[in-house]
Amino acid sequence: MMEILTSEWTKIRSVRSTVWTLASTALLMLAIGVLLSIAVAGSTDGPVNGAEATRVSMAGLTFASLSIATLGVLVVSSEYRTGAIRTSLMAVPRRLRLLSGKIVVFTAVALVVCMASSFATFLISQAILDGPALGEPGTLRTVAGTGLYLTASGLFGLALGALVRHTPGAIVAAIALILVLPQLTNVLPGEWGAAVHDHFTSNAGLQIAMPVESNPLGPWSGFGVYLAWIAVTLVAAAVLMRRRDA
Repeated sequence: MMEILTSEWTKIRSVRSTVWTLASTALLMLAIGVLLSIAVAGSTDGPVNGAEATRVSMAGLTFASLSIATLGVLVVSSEYRTGAIRTSLMAVPRRLRLLSGKIVVFTAVALVVCMASSFATFLISQAILDGPALGEPGTLRTVAGTGLYLTASGLFGLALGALVRHTPGAIVAAIALILVLPQLTNVLPGEWGAAVHDHFTSNAGLQIAMPVESNPLGPWSGFGVYLAWIAVTLVAAAVLMRRRDA
């Protein structure tokens, strides 16, 4: 397994798209958070309250999640596009081990970058806004939760890439499931509609990155539901990966 991990690490760090996509994720978090913080600080006479200051600093989360999800897709789909997956499967005939290696390496890389981006954006933004410290209630959970949510979104993209095996199709699916369809669940009627809305992908997962709870699931239960969506997608991808030809 260590040889598989080493191989996947070599792949992920030697491809230019990985570096650029990771840089785009970090830049989106930092640029949007800092620019909005400057705008809010310039338009407000008094200090910004803690929850609002934290929310403003993490405003780049949505765009960054799409960027890291795109990278997750590319980690798998790019090998199918170029045909390199055949070489990978010749070297590692046990397909689930190959998929597991990709998951472990990608998750480790994404977690480091997303956590660093989240904390750096928060610290710079709060210096501009004179906002709350990390030790205040809910703040550390929101900032760390932003990094966790971004990492999970990247893993969702990887799962969709393994399931669809086609880069444009998997990216469209990621955008739909993370950004578009969660918004459309707002129009579903009745109690069942509210339940679907609360438990649907990013509607649940985003609660861990929100300074103020807006979902009855709460931050950690909501994130658990989001991970369950990802786990189901990964299981489906693993089953199809074993059954389909490369």
